[in-house]
Amino acid sequence: MINVLFVCLGNICRSPMAEAVLRHKVSERGLDQQISVDSAGTGDWHVGKPPHEGTRSLLDSYQISYANMAARQFASADFTHFNYIICMDDSNAANVRSVTGGEDAEIIKMMDLLPDETLREVPDPYYTGNFEEVYRLVDAGCDVLLDRIEKEHSLT
Repeated sequence: MINVLFVCLGNICRSPMAEAVLRHKVSERGLDQQISVDSAGTGDWHVGKPPHEGTRSLLDSYQISYANMAARQFASADFTHFNYIICMDDSNAANVRSVTGGEDAEIIKMMDLLPDETLREVPDPYYTGNFEEVYRLVDAGCDVLLDRIEKEHSLT
């Protein structure tokens, strides 16, 4: 099983959106038995809570499930469990690297998957309110990531 983890600050907006979008794409490509997707936050403020209402509303509009998703905090054990750790911004990446065990982990920033975009971080809609912009970036980034995973692991 190939395990993917998306990380943002509180695990209620960006990373659960990315988790739901990638799960949907994985299912559409028939790779459910080969790829597992999860998300976490670097902070603990929202642990146990469902995705933000803005994320839920947007995912509903695209008919993408977020069933059974609840915020959790990133932990050092995630370094051994996940093949891909995708962070939404520089601060998230720095916070992940600061957790014991992350010194040598490959941490990918979502926007590094989209080099043609002018934004270098996925904006936090908790503060901006722009869930559509985040969806656009996450959707495109998940396509690139899934193509990369398929190629690196010879999946189809």
